[in-house]
Amino acid sequence: MSSPCDPQYAPAGDVGAALMMIDSRLKSIYAGKSGIDPEQQELIDQFTASLGPTGVDDLVEGACTLIYMYMQWLRMAYEDHDRDVIEYVVPTFVASTRMMRKSVRPEVIPTMTGLLVAAGTGLSPSLWRRQYGDWTKDEMNALEATVVLLAEHINRLTGDHDFATRLITEALTRSNED
Repeated sequence: MSSPCDPQYAPAGDVGAALMMIDSRLKSIYAGKSGIDPEQQELIDQFTASLGPTGVDDLVEGACTLIYMYMQWLRMAYEDHDRDVIEYVVPTFVASTRMMRKSVRPEVIPTMTGLLVAAGTGLSPSLWRRQYGDWTKDEMNALEATVVLLAEHINRLTGDHDFATRLITEALTRSNED
């Protein structure tokens, strides 16, 4: 039976722009920079301001697409070792976000966890979230943190700081060739 949250019904959004922002955050983390570089934040703020309302929606959809793709990759990786993606990703994610008090408000952690569970069970995170109304401002930082944490989890598993970014860029390249 088909679900209204089936990924085939979800817009992909601007995956390229979302990936660019996430890759930038990862590079900053791997460079050992604590906090957000003010210059980098200014560039990101200028970029998002230039998008306009529909562009921001596309960026959010793109971030949700990244969550879906990362969770599907993690699901397959964990299943290869007879493990459940929800069991191995969600508790670590919740613990990590609870420590991010400056950028992730505690009340949005359940929503972000729901996005991971939805994606891990084959549902579209954006369509799952849509059933609860509009995105809130507090969820935007948490959404970005969610994608960064998933990408970093993949990079840690593979021992390659660029693996998660390369995974998506290769998928985008293949889809453009088709």
